[in-house]
Amino acid sequence: MEHRYDRNRGTISSEENKKLLTQSVCVIGCGGLGGGVIEGLTRLGVGHITAVDGDVFEASNLNRQVLSNEKVLGRPKAEEAARQMKEINSDVTVAPVVDFLTAENARRLIAGHDVVVDALDNISARKTLEQACEAEQIPLVHGAIAGWNGQVAVIMPGDRLIQMLYEGDADKGEELETGNPSFTPAVISNLEVAEVLKLLLERPGSLQHRLLTVNLLHHEYEVIDFGE
Repeated sequence: MEHRYDRNRGTISSEENKKLLTQSVCVIGCGGLGGGVIEGLTRLGVGHITAVDGDVFEASNLNRQVLSNEKVLGRPKAEEAARQMKEINSDVTVAPVVDFLTAENARRLIAGHDVVVDALDNISARKTLEQACEAEQIPLVHGAIAGWNGQVAVIMPGDRLIQMLYEGDADKGEELETGNPSFTPAVISNLEVAEVLKLLLERPGSLQHRLLTVNLLHHEYEVIDFGE
């Protein structure tokens, strides 16, 4: 399809699109955030995406997860991500991994990728992922949501931002009380996609060493600089 990337032009050049086809991203989590990230990267033409999630779709996912529909309930999220993306962009290979991230498999899952995306829903796994990315020297794009609120950051190896943000032993945050409607993961996942693109194409303006917080109820946006 020679015109597939026509509407990228002016933002992403033909040469940059060719570069994207040679690059790889590992997305940890294929739910509300991860599904949006995987779809965005697929439409951009990132050549290889590893989609990691040990969960299956259930009815409570239907309110917000772009990969969910009534026909796929009970299906593994990672496998469904690969199937659906094949229908969107045959230039892209999505490799499904039906497994949960653990301290034992984290480095193996992310090794060799250009960027890793945090689309997780629990704090302990986020901490594990940050440690693995530091060990493998891979940039990590972090995203989290709770109700009207969300946050995005680019965590370079050694920054340890997640360790700073999530102190203590709690494994869940405000989302236990607020839930997550459809619009918050849509916004935050696409911000994560933008940050992945900047890293892959070495564009300026990245959220490296910075945290973007978003409040969609009052439209309050803040960028917090946490230094190098």
